[in-house]
Amino acid sequence: MRVDQLDRGRRAYARREWGEAYASIAAAGAEAALPPEDLFRLATSAMLLGRDGEADDLLAASYRGFLGDARPDRASRCAFWAGMSLLNRGQAARGAGWLSLAQRLVDAGAGEVERAYLAVATARQAMLAGSDAAAGSGDADRAGELAAAALETGERAGDRDLTALARLTLGAWDVMRGRSARGLATLDEVMVDVTTGGVSAVPAGIVYCAVIELCTASMDLPRAREWTTALTRWCDAQPDLVLFRGECLVNRARLMRLRGSWDDALAEAGRAVTRLSDPPGQRGAGEAWYELGEVLRLRGDLEEAEAAYRSADVHGYEPQPGLSLLRLAQGRTTDAAAAVRRVRAEAGPHAAVPLLAAAAEILLADGDLDGAARAAAELAAVRGGTGGMLTALADRAAGEVLLAQGRARAALEPLRRSWAAWVRLDVPYEVARARLLLARAGCAVGDEDGARLELESACQAFERLGAGPDLAVARADLGRLAPGVPRVVGLTDREVEVLRLVATGRTNRAIAAELFLSEKTVARHLSNIFDKLDLPSRAAATAYAYEHGLVRA
Repeated sequence: MRVDQLDRGRRAYARREWGEAYASIAAAGAEAALPPEDLFRLATSAMLLGRDGEADDLLAASYRGFLGDARPDRASRCAFWAGMSLLNRGQAARGAGWLSLAQRLVDAGAGEVERAYLAVATARQAMLAGSDAAAGSGDADRAGELAAAALETGERAGDRDLTALARLTLGAWDVMRGRSARGLATLDEVMVDVTTGGVSAVPAGIVYCAVIELCTASMDLPRAREWTTALTRWCDAQPDLVLFRGECLVNRARLMRLRGSWDDALAEAGRAVTRLSDPPGQRGAGEAWYELGEVLRLRGDLEEAEAAYRSADVHGYEPQPGLSLLRLAQGRTTDAAAAVRRVRAEAGPHAAVPLLAAAAEILLADGDLDGAARAAAELAAVRGGTGGMLTALADRAAGEVLLAQGRARAALEPLRRSWAAWVRLDVPYEVARARLLLARAGCAVGDEDGARLELESACQAFERLGAGPDLAVARADLGRLAPGVPRVVGLTDREVEVLRLVATGRTNRAIAAELFLSEKTVARHLSNIFDKLDLPSRAAATAYAYEHGLVRA
């Protein structure tokens, strides 16, 4: 009976039927001690089923079994995977301990391939330490060299798992060093290897998730879409799979949101939260909560979005820039600006692109034109000569700043480029936002007919998406284009509102209360009005407003 169960488990393992493999091998092990190779199979099955604690114990048992059989190479491999699993779950001390055991075996002569596996781990740890720390440490400076040497060893030994991990590390290192084109090309190579089925399940899952994460960080939406589709197929082919499935759901939810399928994105993000919350402590739970918050915020479900962002924070995921954008939507502009300034300061010169884009938008709303211009300039510097999402965000920020500076005609060119990029990428929400900005620029240069067409298209898109807050803004802009409603060339819509209220005799405090702004923000808007219209005082601004029909006597 035991032999039948063990054979059944081994066959299920080969077919990647993890539930059956685990049950059969475990049943065989209940009758008599398992060989270390079968303990390793049982440990891998437990890991893929999300049974992390059991997997840790089984890898330790397999490690001891291989040592007892005088197989230091296989014992080293067990120690490597035990260490990597623990590191991925945030247990740095235990993970480092296992890798030290593996290193000891390698130093005692465990083998060249095992040494290459550890070289991959060393390079990975250096990169995770951050680019600033990595640049100053010996191993980190050699991360690319270590990965390249491991890749050569893996190819020479015909070890496809090692080859995949080394190539992944090499590509990731190039991306982190600013060589995105070369790095992404390397990642494409490793994905071809993984998708053809020649890589074991655990390293394959690591590669899938890491490549998609790197494509997302590089703002390469087409690649992220393509590889997320491949990851979905891979997960679906293994119905018992728990490990990696949660991350797959998060990636799918993000792409659904960008594609404009917000109901589907909300459902997928909810499934990701459920999957990654039980058992607790899973890597990716915070990101799942954050993605849920993003969809809720865009739909205008602000209280629910705040709860989701708070849950992301509880699970160790920085809820920015989403939380700052939520504060902006709530009318808490000063809080939004303070938060985004803090996060940018902490990020230093390596602020993420989404944070820089949000900072430009939020600081403009707060009246900090200089701060917004700096964020836009950083975005332009990051963009370099690349295209795609990064270019679209950088051009939008540049156009927003030019528009706020009263240079509407100059703003039209980057705003049109941004619109065209979002159209190519098929991101309908951002297409509609670009139309809204194009309408404001067009109106500022006197093209009210063109502005009306842009706003009508934006309203239709926001309504289809269910973007309630943005729809209200677009409709308000459209209402201001009605015949007889005066406008002032060079001023933003918010500045016109402030000017009108100044002309009615309201104080900065009263204006702030009426427009849900801080007094500091009102003062900044008023300073911008004085500069743009060359006015010396509130009295002169009041006279200007009456002369131009903004208020009636």
